[in-house]
Amino acid sequence: MKKAIPLLLCALWLSAPTAMAQVNIDSLEAVYDSLELKGVTVTAAKPMVKMEADKMSYDVSADTDARSATVLDMLRKVPMVTVDGQDNITVNGSSSFKIYVDGKPNPMLSQNASQVLKMMPASAIQKIEVITNPGARYDAEGAVGVLNLVTAKQGGGAGAQSMNGLTGTLRGTLSTKGYGGGAFFSGQQDKLSLSGNMLYQYQRMKDTEVSIERESADGSLMRYEQKSTQRVPFTMGSLNIGYDLDSLNTLSASVSLTAFRAKVSDRPLVTMEFPNPSASQPLNPSTSQLLNPSTSQLLNPSTYSYDMATRLRNTSVTASADWQHFFSADRRHYLIFSYLMSYSPQKQTTEQLYDDYQSYDFFSENKPKSLEQTLQVDYTRPLSDSHTLSLGGKYIMRDNRSWAEDRFVQHADQQSQSSFVEYQHDNDIAAAYAEYEARMGIVGAKAGLRYEHTFQKVRYLQGAGSDFSNDYGNLVPSFSLSLSPKPTQNIGLTYNMRLSRPGITYLNPYVDRTLPSIISYGNSHLDVEKTHNIGASYSSFSQKFMLNIALHQIFSNNQISQYSFFADDVLQQTYGNVVKMRNTSLTAFANWLVAKNTRLMLNGGINYIDLRSKEVDARNHGWQGNFLAGLQQTLPWNLQLSANVIASMKTYTLQGWSTGFQGLVGSLSKSLLNDRLNISLSAITGLEKGGDIHIDSYSAGRDFVHRQNISVPISQVQLVVSYTFGNTGIKAKEHKTRIENDFLEKKSEQEQISNTSSSM
Repeated sequence: MKKAIPLLLCALWLSAPTAMAQVNIDSLEAVYDSLELKGVTVTAAKPMVKMEADKMSYDVSADTDARSATVLDMLRKVPMVTVDGQDNITVNGSSSFKIYVDGKPNPMLSQNASQVLKMMPASAIQKIEVITNPGARYDAEGAVGVLNLVTAKQGGGAGAQSMNGLTGTLRGTLSTKGYGGGAFFSGQQDKLSLSGNMLYQYQRMKDTEVSIERESADGSLMRYEQKSTQRVPFTMGSLNIGYDLDSLNTLSASVSLTAFRAKVSDRPLVTMEFPNPSASQPLNPSTSQLLNPSTSQLLNPSTYSYDMATRLRNTSVTASADWQHFFSADRRHYLIFSYLMSYSPQKQTTEQLYDDYQSYDFFSENKPKSLEQTLQVDYTRPLSDSHTLSLGGKYIMRDNRSWAEDRFVQHADQQSQSSFVEYQHDNDIAAAYAEYEARMGIVGAKAGLRYEHTFQKVRYLQGAGSDFSNDYGNLVPSFSLSLSPKPTQNIGLTYNMRLSRPGITYLNPYVDRTLPSIISYGNSHLDVEKTHNIGASYSSFSQKFMLNIALHQIFSNNQISQYSFFADDVLQQTYGNVVKMRNTSLTAFANWLVAKNTRLMLNGGINYIDLRSKEVDARNHGWQGNFLAGLQQTLPWNLQLSANVIASMKTYTLQGWSTGFQGLVGSLSKSLLNDRLNISLSAITGLEKGGDIHIDSYSAGRDFVHRQNISVPISQVQLVVSYTFGNTGIKAKEHKTRIENDFLEKKSEQEQISNTSSSM
């Protein structure tokens, strides 16, 4: 090659004076020098977090912890999401958000989010989206937006969708608290695609301790101590099918089942003290009646215990069908008709069997259920390469019913005294929207307007209560602006108004008397809650470092809140549109690839919350925060090590606060057989004495002080084994759906505390 180059240059020079000149060269000898290149390693961090103006995505599949962790564990790493020591989930400091699975609501997640997500393996999820500004296309429900779980799909690549065949993954778990297993499959044959998953998990949690102390204005004192054991079987399954009629028309359908049960057994110890015991009747163990059945008021001072068992059964069946018509080959111009049905029956029973010296036993049964049907149409048309217009409409028919019975059975003659409540709450919601999106160079903008009209009808079929009906409309604007000065940077500004309609738990007039001298009930006259959100975000990404920062201001003048007051010698808990709320939050996420085999992660946030209520005559405010520091390290033999430290600060409610917690989570995993077989060992423990989490809560009103202490034995070791079979290049076709219902019920703080304290 060294000799050939001068000859070639000479020939080109000779031909330059005239285009007609020709030079004949019989032959050129090329001599090649051998140059050996050493191996080159390109190291770059996969963008685990992608932040846009209106949403943030966390790539669960890129996190090695997903091999052994649960979805709830992964949520602790997601920016703007907090999971506290009792597994309560908040987004930007608020519990008013909606959870979707692949863009569709799951009623089970609405009612038992923490319970379900800590049973679900993270390997079943591809990414988690926090949609802070859902836009006009989404329903307006959810004060701080939408949490969307995108399920994992086998294989990858655009070409994989046309490959025929079948693939799947089998998974088994064994831990010190339970066991479980699951299977996922995905396949395609020509125009037909199919995918499904099945999951079963069983957990047994022992020795969760709860102690409650309440002081009343009259000087009386109640102490309650409980150590419970909970058994939780959980089943989940889904089947998705799609068929291409032709290149421009597709049909898809899906059905899913989620079944959740829990049994809590314990023997509480209750002590009641009065300032003037002599004023009460003498305690006669053979005849004294502890509680007045109509008011749950204590009649005699005493210390007593009883056997209590609570059973919860919650089932959700969801089915959907979609027809999609595309007007162009690029599929940017389309029309979609969708139908969604969900049915969610629940049943909760409680029995309290008192010792022989009491005169009765107490039984309660509550059976709420919800049937919801949705019809929706969406039309999207590109006006140009950079401008798009979307229009749509939706009609939701929701039928909520609740039947409840309280029964007192006398020991002497087994006669019973019962009270019934049967309640029906129907909500029909009609909605229409228009949304405009534009992209002009480095600037992107989206603006939308949505109108929702609610028709509400409430009837009391049994029990006290007056029937009523109501209808109201809400106009909901949204706007987002994004700027990308570089391909690796994004700056976003957003504004939206959100709604929170009270659900069956908040509206249900059923009176819960499971705790001594404490009763709780809903409020059927609650109004829709309106919340305004203003946000700013910044995202930067390089080969080794990424940073995401978000600032949000959230405020509401009629927030729905649970509150307590003392009346008729009983602490009463209910709900009302009684809170004026201001919440300012700053969240940050950083991921640094320190070296080829070492990655550090930081995720945290801090917010200042101010809660005021003239109706309850209360105000509370303070700083709240959470923090996670993580290390991921590749060890010899390609072992994957992960360790995370989690901590949170005190949190505030209208009438009180709860302390934070600290914990440590770690895992070690190994892949074999060309990554088809994976074995993971994980562990979690609290950083307080005994490895437990201890949470103290305090609340106070004008005539009471309430203290609660919870000790949760979270320490656990778990082994996870998974095996992937078939052609991993196969990927079932994904079909769009526009069913995105948000009309889900809010979950009260007390319910979350009760569920978690008895479950962990």
